[in-house]
Amino acid sequence: MSPPNKTFNYGGQAIMEGVMMRGEHDWAACVRAPSGEIVVQRQALPQAVYRSKILKWPFLRGLVMLWDSLGLGLRALLWSADVALDEEEEVHFTGPLAWGTVGVSLVLGIGLFMLLPMLLVSLIDRYIASALWSNLAEGALRLALFTGYLLAIGQMPDIRRVFAYHGAEHKTINAYEAGAPLEPESVARYSRAHVRCGTGFLLIVLLVFVVLATLMGRPPFLLRLLSRVVLIPVVAGISYELLKLSAKYYGRSAVVRALVAPGLLLQRLTTREPDLPMLEVAIAALNQVLESEGLAVAAEPVTVAPAPAPADA
Repeated sequence: MSPPNKTFNYGGQAIMEGVMMRGEHDWAACVRAPSGEIVVQRQALPQAVYRSKILKWPFLRGLVMLWDSLGLGLRALLWSADVALDEEEEVHFTGPLAWGTVGVSLVLGIGLFMLLPMLLVSLIDRYIASALWSNLAEGALRLALFTGYLLAIGQMPDIRRVFAYHGAEHKTINAYEAGAPLEPESVARYSRAHVRCGTGFLLIVLLVFVVLATLMGRPPFLLRLLSRVVLIPVVAGISYELLKLSAKYYGRSAVVRALVAPGLLLQRLTTREPDLPMLEVAIAALNQVLESEGLAVAAEPVTVAPAPAPADA
């Protein structure tokens, strides 16, 4: 394998029985099919998004990258669910049913983690002494709901496997950035926590929400409700920049490491120790994007899947 690319931050996410990795030019998803083989889907990233100078401006780039990553992640997740289903069951998690499920989930997520804490705090707001304590109470409740949700779903066997693949993704990226051989036994020795993890990003989002909401004071209920919705893209853009800064200076500053520590600790809830076959899948996904950039040759035999059907199929 060629030396690691130090100018680009590789990353990805766990999917159903697999891992998706995003490279500089391509993205690749690898899934362990019921037959035991590794099935891969690799496509080019949209150049209009990833090569535009304007869309790389600070704060704006966060919104663009997060929106594109959300769409890319959902496509990979839906495809992986289709592959991971028993081939004898003629079931395909695609089309309006799949995207309708995703849409409902997003709405419920915003309602549960963004709006519900505000509604609950509003019931006792008259007894809270100041705007600062009111917003701190809302933030604390939002964090408690988020942590409780992770603890609850982490008990489900299927989700535990997804979390194990999440650990495999982190270990693979950590091993690659350390210049270690991309072999399961070698990768297994690395940490399943990573400073650029989406779990840590969500914790930053929750904290930035508290700061900005506090600056807005304690407006009337309807205005406060509207402000929480309007703040979502603003908070996302700021949080993305903070995540990039923390990753850049993590190895150089003890203060940054201390600030990032809670996010790394929270990753214990969204990752599990993967087994060697899971690491094989994560390594195969990373090798696919490295191969597209001339940095590696995919070592594992894989089955190339046809391109995913359009969303409205």
